[in-house]
Amino acid sequence: MLLSITRLDQSLPLPRYETAGACAFDVYARVETVVGSRSLGLIPTNLVVCVPGGHVLLLCSRSSTPRKKGLLIPHGVGIIDQDYCGGADELMAQVYNFTDQPVTVARGERVAQALVVPMARCEIVEAGPGREDNRGGFGTTG
Repeated sequence: MLLSITRLDQSLPLPRYETAGACAFDVYARVETVVGSRSLGLIPTNLVVCVPGGHVLLLCSRSSTPRKKGLLIPHGVGIIDQDYCGGADELMAQVYNFTDQPVTVARGERVAQALVVPMARCEIVEAGPGREDNRGGFGTTG
């Protein structure tokens, strides 16, 4: 499968899988970005990605980023749709700074990782009332 990527700044590297067993590739900050303490920030990744049909691109935290930088992707993952691939549709890594100090992300620093995952679309239909054999609601399994 081919993944078509446009780099907005050609001086930054094209993403690549770092090892033969890697399932995700790192993405880099296009510009230096400061994320204020206890606030959200958007880090431009330099990439416009054409996600192949039948797939979704997931933008996730790198495992070392929370420990090294104090930044998390607030919902755990960013979902990039197949039709988010126009000229101005640069991937942005939304991050939350959970520290008490501003955090600077340098231009060219690895800020997230992305993976392409197969997905299915469902036909959505409205059902009647909930099933009678319910489990008791949220949190009932412990």
